[in-house]
Amino acid sequence: MAKQIEVAGLDAYYGTHKAIEGISMTIEPRSVTAFIGPSGCGKSTFLRTLNRMHEVIPGARVEGKVRLEDQDLYGADVDPVSVRRTIGMVFQRPNPFPTMSIFDNVAAGLRLNGRHSRSQLDGIVEESLKGANLWNEVKDRLNKPGAGLSGGQQQRLCIARAIAVRPQVLLMDEPCSALDPISTLAIEDLISQLKQDYTIVIVTHNMQQAARVSDKTAFFNLAAQGQPGKLVEMDETSKIFTNPAEKATEDYITGRFG
Repeated sequence: MAKQIEVAGLDAYYGTHKAIEGISMTIEPRSVTAFIGPSGCGKSTFLRTLNRMHEVIPGARVEGKVRLEDQDLYGADVDPVSVRRTIGMVFQRPNPFPTMSIFDNVAAGLRLNGRHSRSQLDGIVEESLKGANLWNEVKDRLNKPGAGLSGGQQQRLCIARAIAVRPQVLLMDEPCSALDPISTLAIEDLISQLKQDYTIVIVTHNMQQAARVSDKTAFFNLAAQGQPGKLVEMDETSKIFTNPAEKATEDYITGRFG
């Protein structure tokens, strides 16, 4: 299910402003890749280019190549909706559909993508909630509103909704920033389990979290405010945190800036 992402010479713009420049990297399947760096360096912008969410912003555009295995995600014949189905996304704040039940939240993408019998939906919803480590907490109240769950449970509900449509990649944009420490630990444990089946990319400002959950870490930075963000280095997480190749990486990780 998991697939490799290859990025080559990627620039992203908001109108005439270049937000990121010259990003090239390989994101390995069945692993967790963390993006770190100071605010405004383009981490989340780059994350959104990986499933063509960036271009939904008026005036936003991308130059360069993003390939999922052998498919050019920005090819002229590629449907952006299909890309977003293949490469799911979990946002910074939990965003369950407020008027929908827990069951309907998980089934929403399935119903949009095609016809499923009730028994098929029941099976996939249960499997997805189990995959998000939420089933045992909600199995007796599937018809209750998803918005009635705690913050951490809502974020796991959003993860269940994302994996229900069988994506190959999961993008997570600071998925724990709005959560308490116990809920954060639950999400981190879940990420470690999900990487057995998915390619996972996470943006985080939490250095300890990046060190705990990721296999590889990419450090982004910008020369000055108003300048485009760039990839400074990417390597095994253990090396980035103990022996980075670039002084700027060491300065950021040790708290000298950012």
